Amino acid sequence: MKWANVKWIYLREVRDQLRDRRTLFTIAVLPVLLYPLLGMTFLQVAQFSREHTTPVLVLGANSLPETPRLLHEQKFDTNFASERDAKLLELTIESGLPERVALEDLPAWAEQQIQEGTYDAVIYFPDEFAQKLNDFRARMQQEHSADEAARPETAEEAIPEPELFVNTANDKSRMARDRVDSVLSRWRDSIVVDNLRDRRIPSVATKPFKVVSTDVARERSRRAAVWSKILPFIVLIWALTGAFYPAIDLCAGEKERGTLETLLCSPAERSEIAWGKLLTIMTFSMATSVLNLLSMGMTGAFVVSRIAMLGGDATTKLAIGTPPATAVFWLLLALLPLSALFSAVSLAIAAFAKSSKEGQYYLMPVLMITLPLMMLPMMPTTELDLGMSLIPVAGVMLLLQSLIEGQYLEVARYILPVMGVTLLCCLLAMRWAIDQFNKESVLFRESEQWGLGIWLRSMVRDRRETPSLAAALMCGVLLLLIRFFASFMFAMPTTWEGFAMSTVISLVAFIAVPAIMMSMLLARSPTKTLLLRSARLDATAMAALLALTLHPANVAMGVLVQKVYPYSTDILEQLKAFESVINGAPNLWVLLLVLAVTPAICEEIAFRGFILSGMRHMGHKWVAILVTSVFFGAAHMILQQSLTACVVGMVLGYLAVQTGSLLPSIAYHLTHNSLSMVMAICVPKLIEAYPGLSFLFSDGETGTLYQWPAIAVGAVLALGILNWFRNLPYEHTKEESLQEALDHQSAGLPVKS
Repeated sequence: MKWANVKWIYLREVRDQLRDRRTLFTIAVLPVLLYPLLGMTFLQVAQFSREHTTPVLVLGANSLPETPRLLHEQKFDTNFASERDAKLLELTIESGLPERVALEDLPAWAEQQIQEGTYDAVIYFPDEFAQKLNDFRARMQQEHSADEAARPETAEEAIPEPELFVNTANDKSRMARDRVDSVLSRWRDSIVVDNLRDRRIPSVATKPFKVVSTDVARERSRRAAVWSKILPFIVLIWALTGAFYPAIDLCAGEKERGTLETLLCSPAERSEIAWGKLLTIMTFSMATSVLNLLSMGMTGAFVVSRIAMLGGDATTKLAIGTPPATAVFWLLLALLPLSALFSAVSLAIAAFAKSSKEGQYYLMPVLMITLPLMMLPMMPTTELDLGMSLIPVAGVMLLLQSLIEGQYLEVARYILPVMGVTLLCCLLAMRWAIDQFNKESVLFRESEQWGLGIWLRSMVRDRRETPSLAAALMCGVLLLLIRFFASFMFAMPTTWEGFAMSTVISLVAFIAVPAIMMSMLLARSPTKTLLLRSARLDATAMAALLALTLHPANVAMGVLVQKVYPYSTDILEQLKAFESVINGAPNLWVLLLVLAVTPAICEEIAFRGFILSGMRHMGHKWVAILVTSVFFGAAHMILQQSLTACVVGMVLGYLAVQTGSLLPSIAYHLTHNSLSMVMAICVPKLIEAYPGLSFLFSDGETGTLYQWPAIAVGAVLALGILNWFRNLPYEHTKEESLQEALDHQSAGLPVKS
C-alpha cells in the first residue's frame, strides 16, 4: 500500500467535504449555533415558569382536635406548613361529608373531583376523630400511672385513620400529595410530642441520636466525579454521529453522484481508497466532537453563571464548577482510537448502502447497539474491572472516568486490556470496510423497489443449492427470537420428567424443525445445506478424540469466565434448581440422551448446517465460522455460558468446513456434553473410590476441575489433531474461491488454479 495515494485521496475527500455546505453546517456551524440557541431559549422560558396553587378539599374539619391546631383562617397552620406551602395550598374546608355522598361512595366521588380538576387532593377526617384521639391520650396517661405500657396494635385499631385521596396518574395531584403529606407528617409529630410530654417523657426519646454526614471529598474531586460521567458520553456520542454523515456522503453519496467509478479507475488500490476515506471521516468525527464539546461547555458556563446571579438554593446546586484541566487532554487522547473505530464501522455500513437515504436508515441500528455500551458505565453500580475492560466502548468510558477522577492506579491495571480490545475492534472494523470496497456487488448495488411478496417469491424462485447470506441471517435471528420468547413462556420444570420433555420438545421444535423447513424452502439441496453427507470414519473418530483432549481447556476457560463475569444471585438460584432437577434423572444414559444426544443433533443441524452454509457465501471461511458461533453462543441465553459456547462453536464450525459433513461436529458436540455430565456426576465418586485420580482432577468451588497437567497435555494433543484436520482437503464455495484469488492478487502471489 502506497501512503502517497492515501494522502492524495485524503486531501481530495477533505476538499470535497469542505465544499459541501450541508457538511459544513452539520459539523461546524450547527454546534456553534445550537447550544447558544438552546441556552437562550432556556433562559427565556425560565422567566415564565412559576408555581401554581394547589386546590385541596378538607372534609370533616369539625372532627379535628383543638390542640395542636391544624387549620387557621382557611389555611394550614404555619407551625406545620412553611410559608411557601401555606401560600400554594388553597384549602376548601367542609365540616363533614358533602350532601348525598355516603362514606362508602367517598373514594369514587373524590376520584371524580380530581379527574374534573376541581381539586388536586381530598382529605377526609372521620367522625369523632378528635374525641377518640383524646380518649387514646387519656388511656395512655392512665396506663402510665399504672406503670404498664400500652400496646400499639390496640391503639391503632381504636383511632380511625384520616384518608388522603390523590390520583398518582396526575402530575398536579402528585404534587398536592407531596405538599399535604409533609404538612400532615409535621402535625402528627407534634401530637406525638404532646403525648410524650403528658407522660413526662422528653421528645428526644423518639430520636435519641442523629447521624451526622460529613463529606470528606475535596471540591476538585466532587467536580471530577460529576464531569467524569458527562464528558465521555458527550464526546463519544458526537464522535459517532460526526462519523456517520460524512461516511454516507463519501460512499453512498458518491454512488448517487456517479463519481465513485472515477475514483475506482485511479491507480490507487481499493485498500488505499478505503484508508483515505477513513482518515477523512476520522477528521470530521473528531472535529464534530471537539466543536460540540467546546460550544456546550461555553454555553453551559454562561447559562449557569446567569442563573447563579439570581441567587437561591436551587441555582447554587448547578454551580458544579469547571472540569479539571487534565480532562480535556484525556478526552482528546481517547478520541483518536474511538473515532477510528466509529469511522471504520460507519465507512463499512455506508459502503453497503445503495443511497444516502438508505444509509441514514442504518444510523438507528448503529445507535441502538452503541448507546447501551455508552450508558452502562454511567450506572452507579458499574466500575472498572477486568470484565468491564473487555467490553468495547464501555471499557474506554470507564477508563476515561478513572483518568478524570485521578484514579491512576486503576488505570494502570486495566489500560492494556481496554486499549487492546479497542485496537482489535478498530482493525476488524477497518478490515470489514476494506472488504466492502473489494466487492463489486456492494459498490455497485442499485436502488430498487422492495416489497414483501416480491422478496419472498424471489427467495424461493432464485434459490441456490445452499441458502443465501440473508436467509442464514434470518434463520439465526429467528432462532434467537424463538428462544427468547420461549424462555418467558415456559417456566422451569420442577421434576425430571417435565424437564426432559420440555428440553427435547424445545430443541426439536424451536431449533431443528425451523432450520429443516427453511432448508427445504430456501435451498435447492437440503442435503448439501445441512451437510447430511457421509464422513470419513477416521475424521469422526478424531473429532470425538478432539473433544476429549480439549475438554480440560474448555472447563478451565469456563472457570476463568466465571471469575471475570461472576454469576448473579438469580442465575445461581436457577443453576441450583437445574442441578436439583438433574439429580432426579433415573440413570446416566437417560441424562445423556436428553442433554447430550438431542442437543448435538438439533443444534448442529441448525447452526453448523443451515446457518453456516449460508454464511459461507460471504467469501471468508473464518468470518462465517465466527458469525455462526456468535449465534450459537447467544442461543444459550446466560452470558457466561454464551462466551464458552461461542468458543466451542468455533471448533465445531471448523470441523464442519474441513470435513464437509455434519457427523464430525455431532460427534464432537456429543462427546463434549457427555464429558460435562460425567464430570459432574461420576468423577466425584471415582475420586472417592480411587484417590490416585487426584493427579488428574481437583475439587473447586464450581465442581470437579482438571489439574493443570491434564490441561497442558490435552491442549498439546488437541493442537496435533487440529493440524490433522487442517491438512484435509475441503470444498470451497464460489465466493471463497474468488476471495482467495483476490487476496493472492493483492499480495502479489500467483493465483491458485
